[in-house]
Amino acid sequence: MSVTTQLQDRIRRGLHDESGDVPGWVLITLMTAGLVMIIWGLAGPALSGIFEQAIDRVSGI
Repeated sequence: MSVTTQLQDRIRRGLHDESGDVPGWVLITLMTAGLVMIIWGLAGPALSGIFEQAIDRVSGI
């Protein structure tokens, strides 16, 4: 078997490997969840206040 054939076989096996990078996806998911929690914690009270003001204005008509 030539070097070229061996390289082609490795590339084919790599392309058909469906195991994926599980630790990478877990890290991305955890980091995204962390960012959402931080943003929600910072912006949540302000958004809640804006929503309550809007409801009060609509109800006050």
